[in-house]
Amino acid sequence: MTHLENIFYLGIKEFRSLYRDVGMLALIAWAFSLGIYVAAHAQPEALQHAPIAIVDDDQTALSTRIADSLYAPYFKKQVVTSSGEADLGMDRGLYSFSLEIPPNFQRDVLAGRQPAMQLNVDATLVSQAFIGAGYIQNITGSEVAESVQRYRSVSTMPAELAPRILFNPNLTQAWFSAVMEIINNVTMLSIILTGAALIREREHGTIEHLLVMPLTPFEIMASKIWSMGLVVLVAAAFGLEVMARGAVGVVIAGSVPLFLVGVALTLLATTSMGIFLGTIARSMPQFGLLMILILLPLLLLSGSMTPRESMPMVVQKIMLIAPTTHFVGLAQAILYRGAGLSVVWPQFLAIFGIAVLFFLAALVRFRRSIGTMQT
Repeated sequence: MTHLENIFYLGIKEFRSLYRDVGMLALIAWAFSLGIYVAAHAQPEALQHAPIAIVDDDQTALSTRIADSLYAPYFKKQVVTSSGEADLGMDRGLYSFSLEIPPNFQRDVLAGRQPAMQLNVDATLVSQAFIGAGYIQNITGSEVAESVQRYRSVSTMPAELAPRILFNPNLTQAWFSAVMEIINNVTMLSIILTGAALIREREHGTIEHLLVMPLTPFEIMASKIWSMGLVVLVAAAFGLEVMARGAVGVVIAGSVPLFLVGVALTLLATTSMGIFLGTIARSMPQFGLLMILILLPLLLLSGSMTPRESMPMVVQKIMLIAPTTHFVGLAQAILYRGAGLSVVWPQFLAIFGIAVLFFLAALVRFRRSIGTMQT
């Protein structure tokens, strides 16, 4: 009981230290509130009022039909008089697209020729340029084909593909982005909070006060892990229920308590990583540089941004030692597909094993660092 009391009261001390750290509190508040909302809506699912300039040198029914087919909310159309004016607007960033319809375009189409329209794309906006170019190509192609046929037709194929979209029928990008942002923030903040707590003790000199008390390294380390882990766990629950489900409108298919159990297991691993990095770094700037080396692989290669199946096989196998890889898998299975414990127990078991290994490694390193300070 004495050990548990020491761990509990040391954790309360960590809460008080965090309460006085305004910058860290602001980071936590942003990451699990507005940060989730911004990440959910940062990447548009479709074009939204993309500015396009149309140079109509044909002035016929077909050219007018093409110009009228590029309408809101996908495009913000503006007809200009010359290609020079359109090029000047592209150079100034006024237009994302410039479509030039050449003279005698309708006559050449009706004569069976293949006239070409020129589409200029501002590729500095990569995602919008890629999506918009495809939109314009499909729209103009269908308008020209229907004009030649003189009626709107629906082509009938010998075989028909009937897609059935599961778990996200409308392919809403915000549902995926919001939940993955929570997962990434859990990893990032848990490492930062525990590592910063240890470095703050060293910089303020309070670690020496702890060393002269009847406390063990296990108690000091465990207090930082449970207190900072609890902060991130509560913040993650708030972000999932209030921001993701409430503000963004994500439909949660599975059990939220089961997901939070997975968060708690992952926090045991990531907070231990924070302690380990805190024993290596001698200052917050050094800790920040180490965070870059650790966080980028954890976030980019865990499957939260791109599917693991698209990565090289060597990378997939290496990332199996990272807790975030299994955390992303169980989170997607529970929250999106409604999976239960009978489905995700392998991920839970893998995270628990990795967490125990990381905890033991951090404890060994922490004991050595304390032994060096005492000598």
